[in-house]
Amino acid sequence: MAVTQQLARVSADYLVACRQSAEQSPDGDHHWDPPAEDCLDLDWAPSMLEQACELARLDAVHLDALRRATDGDTDIDLDFLNANPHAIAFFSNSVATALDPDAVARVSKLLGEIDIRAILHAVRDSGKVSTLGYGFTGDPTEYLLGHFGVLRTFYAEAARRDLLVVLWWD
Repeated sequence: MAVTQQLARVSADYLVACRQSAEQSPDGDHHWDPPAEDCLDLDWAPSMLEQACELARLDAVHLDALRRATDGDTDIDLDFLNANPHAIAFFSNSVATALDPDAVARVSKLLGEIDIRAILHAVRDSGKVSTLGYGFTGDPTEYLLGHFGVLRTFYAEAARRDLLVVLWWD
């Protein structure tokens, strides 16, 4: 099974309830189960998007926003989601990270300013499109356009609803 980037939009109250469930459960069960419409599987797109933005020399502020959108921050204590036997990232050694609502709003705004089509055209024009991704066959332009689009929409909705975003690889 492939390990892919997962994201979930949740309220602070939901995270508190999961933390309390983990603390009260004899086996640490946090009852993590966000609604499907608030979950996103980004597949392997994060590293390819970052690489495309680096090749096109996207400015540091926007590149950092893209990285935060797919890496999260470690400022929020999510140890209860990372503990076995109920770890949400049980297929990898990575841990869950998150962005608080203020960070989500900043990231959302900056993602909205990125012209991913221009970036991908610049990469194609440089002749380096074939260097994107590991084992990806063919032109990844449509793949990356689609995944960036859903990432941007996902964050915009999280910002609109004042939600946190929890991230992990699974």
